[in-house]
Amino acid sequence: MQYLAEGLRLPTNGLDYTILAIYFVVVLGIGFAARASVKTSLDFFLSGRSLPAWVTGLAFVAANLGATEILGMAATGAQYGVAVVHWYWIGAIPAMVFLGLVMMPFYYRSKVRSVPEYLLQRFDRSAHLLSSILFAFAAILIAGVNLYALSIVVEALLGWPQWVAIVVAGLFVLIYITIGGLSSAIYNEVLQFFVILAALIPLTVLGLKRVGGWDGLTGSLEKSHGEDFLSAWGGTGIGDANPLGANWLTIILGLGFVLSFGYWTTNFAEVQRALSAKNLSAAKRTPLIAAYPKIFIVFAVMIPGLVAAAVFPEIGTPGSDLTYNDAIPLLMQELLPNGVLGIAVTGLLAAFMAGMAANVSSFNTVFTTDIWARYVVKDKPDAYYLRFGRLITAVGVLASIGTAFIAASFSNIMTYLQTLFSFFNVPMFVVFIIGMFWKRASMKSGVWGLVAGTTAAMVNYFVVYKQGIIDIPTDQGANFVSAIVGFVAGAVVMVAVTLFTAPRPEAELAGLVYGTESPDADEVPEEGDSAWYRSPALLGWGAIVLAALCYLPYSL
Repeated sequence: MQYLAEGLRLPTNGLDYTILAIYFVVVLGIGFAARASVKTSLDFFLSGRSLPAWVTGLAFVAANLGATEILGMAATGAQYGVAVVHWYWIGAIPAMVFLGLVMMPFYYRSKVRSVPEYLLQRFDRSAHLLSSILFAFAAILIAGVNLYALSIVVEALLGWPQWVAIVVAGLFVLIYITIGGLSSAIYNEVLQFFVILAALIPLTVLGLKRVGGWDGLTGSLEKSHGEDFLSAWGGTGIGDANPLGANWLTIILGLGFVLSFGYWTTNFAEVQRALSAKNLSAAKRTPLIAAYPKIFIVFAVMIPGLVAAAVFPEIGTPGSDLTYNDAIPLLMQELLPNGVLGIAVTGLLAAFMAGMAANVSSFNTVFTTDIWARYVVKDKPDAYYLRFGRLITAVGVLASIGTAFIAASFSNIMTYLQTLFSFFNVPMFVVFIIGMFWKRASMKSGVWGLVAGTTAAMVNYFVVYKQGIIDIPTDQGANFVSAIVGFVAGAVVMVAVTLFTAPRPEAELAGLVYGTESPDADEVPEEGDSAWYRSPALLGWGAIVLAALCYLPYSL
């Protein structure tokens, strides 16, 4: 990520800092309040599987609504225009619906504590150990991205040294997760969801007012950037040149299928929220409830990016010190009065902390239950693993501080995140999807599918793309291609290995493969869950239809 432009210091005063202080006090208060509910390791890692669907649903969307998304997607809007909607209506909603309706029953019925643990039940120890290591490594890298981005923004906007921002944010996340476990993280994410919206909505409304409403905005951008800037699909024909560096095929396959499904269905930082739900019905509804605000959040990050492109035409141009990453900070400086400015700064910090907390809480679960308890120190009392989980949380936060400096070597945070997803999430997704839907897939095919998918994605990115063997216009386009290559390689290798190895006995696959599920008491809805508006199927299809309707104005 490029450093933000000089001169972006916000005119904050005592009122703004008071709002920020109140937020931090409430965050710690929630952590201490959640402490009373933590008696066992299941309470610490999965909230005792006791949370209602509306809580886990809001936490699900907030865990993804980090400041890297807010800043990064606003920057994408300023750079590419309304094409940013692809990351939401194609790159999120379908996968979230698929997770809720198709994959959550497998996860929840099997009583796994983590996503990698499913691979242990479906394949073997080698697939489980490799996926656990890959996920733990990726979680720390992504948590580091949030810390690094936070340090840059806080230094530019408030004047705090980077190390102070990193230490303060890391310390608060460490305290409230260590004390209250996942419940503390989830309830804080619910709070952070509303704080983030309280920051984005005034910025969106005042931004539109500044440019004369939607008509004024579109008229200005059409003159300066052309019609395709205001069309989701403009210029995406195969062979056509466009700033995104991707055509409709790579958008649909690379982003809409491989990257999207790879992230939303296997990323434990998200799935963990659904696994903490009180029953299977609530677990299935968690990502579906989250899909509805996700449909509309794109407007709150896209419109400020478009406004910044209209108000500051020099943004991102050669010779200018304003980068696309400056879109949100520029508008905060230009439009928000004190008080509202304090809410906006608090919203950004809340977003950073939500993104970091999601990855740290998923890291401590995977490292403790899937690596330490399974392969290093076995068969200890539950209290031991509860203490170790708190210890490894501190280690995870410290490691995130270290990996924050790795993120500094990339010019764009969103591109860096998409690169990580293509390396780690996509290979895991292909193993999951084949394992869940193909009974013949052998035990050994899982680990080799992971190895092949990860290797192929890395080779495509670092060798084929970076060495110029194939001309791919942008890093983002290269990520889409790497995701497709990783998926295909993993699938081909899994099929090939399966043909030469023995299948797992079908009796051992009950409830783990589609078509073999057995009756489960958790599938019976609790009293009140049978209402039509609580139906997962209706929620899912409703989200798909609504997202499609939202797409219509941008497809013309």
